Amino acid sequence: MKRLLAILLTVTAIGAATPAFAQESAPGPGKVVITIIPAGATFFTEADNNTLGPSFGSYDLGGSVSVNFNRYVGLEGEVSGALGVSQSLQVGTVTLDERSPDSLNYSGNLVISAPNRSSVVPYLTGGVGGQTVFERTVLSVNESTTFLTGNVGGGISWYAGRWGLRGDYRFIAVQSKDDAPAFFGRENRYGHRVYAGVLLNVAR
Repeated sequence: MKRLLAILLTVTAIGAATPAFAQESAPGPGKVVITIIPAGATFFTEADNNTLGPSFGSYDLGGSVSVNFNRYVGLEGEVSGALGVSQSLQVGTVTLDERSPDSLNYSGNLVISAPNRSSVVPYLTGGVGGQTVFERTVLSVNESTTFLTGNVGGGISWYAGRWGLRGDYRFIAVQSKDDAPAFFGRENRYGHRVYAGVLLNVAR
């Protein structure tokens, strides 16, 4: 009887402690968070001089790793690939039905998360990086060219413990280069990028 009473008291104590522990560890970003990006899109607007670059879109996928100093401030390294898709491209006075060039994008960003204790966490982000546009000879992109880029934006993350979901928007600015192909990069170019990602809290 004494042994049964001791077991019941132990189970009761554990049950009472569990809600308190759950309240203390509210869902949110951990010390290290990985984002897997299976679906996204980037759209670049037409250059000011439309003979130096049409508007075009691409399909995005990639990933990132965030290291968070606390619940509200972190640094994120991101790599993504923009895959060209077939579309109508106005190149100077000629309209071409072609696939846009592929590109590789990489950046380092500061991430500021909202000071709340909810599982839904809005955030702001911005940083600098690079974009390599790969050869696409049919568009007179005869060699790969790398550009300096900057980005600002934000989004919303939802955490369910070890995993979560994320929606993100970025405004992207690409610095021009005199020796860039006429299709992209002889004038500063501006783009918009959106993606949906899966979050993995790998270090709490």
